[in-house]
Amino acid sequence: MKTPAKKKASPRSTKYLYVALTCGGILVLIGVFFYAPKIAGVSYADAVSTSTTTPPKAVPLDTIGYDARLLALAHVAQGNPWYAAFMQGTTTASTTLPRPPWPVRQVYPNTGALLPFNRIVAYYGNFYSTGMGILGEYPEDEVLQKLQVEVNKWKAADPATPVVPAIEYIDVTAQGSPGKDGKYRLRMPDSQIDRALEMAQKVNGIVILDIQVGLSTVEDELPLLEQYWAMPNVHLALDPEFAMHNGERPGSVIGTMDAADINWAAGYLAKIVRDNNLPPKLLIVHRFTEDMVTNAALIKPLPEVQVVMNMDGWGFPEKKINTYQRVITQEPVQFAGIKLFYKNDTRTPSTGLLATSTILNLMPAPIYVQYQ
Repeated sequence: MKTPAKKKASPRSTKYLYVALTCGGILVLIGVFFYAPKIAGVSYADAVSTSTTTPPKAVPLDTIGYDARLLALAHVAQGNPWYAAFMQGTTTASTTLPRPPWPVRQVYPNTGALLPFNRIVAYYGNFYSTGMGILGEYPEDEVLQKLQVEVNKWKAADPATPVVPAIEYIDVTAQGSPGKDGKYRLRMPDSQIDRALEMAQKVNGIVILDIQVGLSTVEDELPLLEQYWAMPNVHLALDPEFAMHNGERPGSVIGTMDAADINWAAGYLAKIVRDNNLPPKLLIVHRFTEDMVTNAALIKPLPEVQVVMNMDGWGFPEKKINTYQRVITQEPVQFAGIKLFYKNDTRTPSTGLLATSTILNLMPAPIYVQYQ
């Protein structure tokens, strides 16, 4: 997980970065089981202890364990006819019961896949902003201490699933002003990504770079970070809320991203995985309305890229559960996640954050949990 000593010069602009962020340029977001806890046979600690040029030891994917874990996340009991059908690789069963929407039969990942063998617990934000998430609210040591508390909670709540901590850093931020190129987004300096990498290394975790394209595109933004995508511990998150169209300003309406954009991003990452002999990447897609992700059924996970649809709406528990059921349960893709807001989720009439037990009972149980 070491940052290379020499990196390609970044073409990304950083002029007036601090002023733009601290003076309000950034928009505040509105907002089974008996298998060994391994990443396809390699422990996560072993995987991340290798350098960025040395891939983890290749071990064949445990497909039986993989399928069993998917069924566990979907709460499909072994006595259910659909359990045997899924384990046998079929989509039919001798039953009059309706076929459950989860688990989803998708392509198996390459060796080294994080999911579903681990649960990711992520802290989210931007180091320049106190209003975009916990990463910018507290000193680094305090952030990492708080993250460890959440990691320990999830280890206790689901002992059968190892927990991998993550730093989800908003690297391209939507803006309220157009900027020089009229794209309504601001790119962070590489030094901030390096800081995220250093934080993740301290907790033996991963880094997720979050992209809010504004009026730019994933095709324009992702290649500028290729040096980081080539690292085995760096993954991608896309935020359709701030993917704008037709000249609309971020925050004026809720943005949208089509399956074609998400599939392009997956294909781009897949090539980097192949070219660098890396374990599969995570692709997190944030969503809290149906229209934020169009043609979701056409999203295609790849052996090199695992897709997580993350419900990132805020509110009191019943509201969050209802939103989860609409945009996750009823529109399955591959894996599911949920975001918890320390502030917005606890506003009246809420009585507090969703409990880990409540989250684990969602259909499907989130394998990715994010805190803002």
